[in-house]
Amino acid sequence: MKIGMLISVLSLAIFPCMAQQTDSLKIEEFPNLRYLSAEDVVVDSLQRLNLLIPKGVNNPPLLVWIGGGAWSFVNRHQEMALARKFAQNGIAVASVGHRLSKGSFADTTRKSGVQHPEHIKDVAAAFKWLYEQAGKYGYDQKNMFVSGFSSGAHLAALLGMDPSYLKKHGLKTTDIKAIIPVAGTYDIVDYYSVFKNHETKRYQKMAETHVMDVFGETENDFIQASPATYLDKLKIPMLLISEGGLFNYTKLFEEKIWESEYRQCQILHLLNFSHGGLWTDMSYAENSQARNAMTDFIHRESKVEKN
Repeated sequence: MKIGMLISVLSLAIFPCMAQQTDSLKIEEFPNLRYLSAEDVVVDSLQRLNLLIPKGVNNPPLLVWIGGGAWSFVNRHQEMALARKFAQNGIAVASVGHRLSKGSFADTTRKSGVQHPEHIKDVAAAFKWLYEQAGKYGYDQKNMFVSGFSSGAHLAALLGMDPSYLKKHGLKTTDIKAIIPVAGTYDIVDYYSVFKNHETKRYQKMAETHVMDVFGETENDFIQASPATYLDKLKIPMLLISEGGLFNYTKLFEEKIWESEYRQCQILHLLNFSHGGLWTDMSYAENSQARNAMTDFIHRESKVEKN
């Protein structure tokens, strides 16, 4: 894999926050909602979500959105421009924060952080809270979609494919209407090997300071954290989106899908975008092909009755 592809997965970790756009549509925003009980909170500033409700829309679908940042630099507030774009199109959005890994590969001053499965545990808890709060905030409990970008795509896919995390909250993966992973990695064994076998020592070191820091030390740890491991358990629709930077990771996942019996998948490759370029386009372009595809997919699937 090219060096540029390695760098692109980390690019969100160093993106500056861009100025928020204003619009004339009425959107009700509920920032910094705590999705855990006070006694269960570990890092209060992170284990919260921002909820946006489009006003004047009866019982809209909800998009549970998990931002990117190499599992170490995710910022739910940085995702608000994108969240507002979806809300303008009649979709309620929850931008979910979660606990972070150390991220010493990019910031040597960081000395502590969590490992898998703590990130996905937070996401599952957030989904449970949102599931229970649908009546209060006025979105459709039967049409809750889970999506994310980069590291968030991995977490979105894992939540919809490994039933163990929602099961702990009395829910099933089929309580998710569909998943929309965008520009992620889905086989952590492969992800680790890309760094470990790289020709440059700097990237070889990141097999430890990045991948092992997030997922653990053994191949079994990587297998358990890989959405691809659970393809036989995937029972809900998926829109899978990739760009030029991380296309190889999506391509590998796509090949595994073809080898499985799962066929509820739509795939969109936007190879003209870099990793960071796609995020910027989705978040700020007035007419984004990826965002339009996601919006159409959500509205279309919301009209499909569950069994």
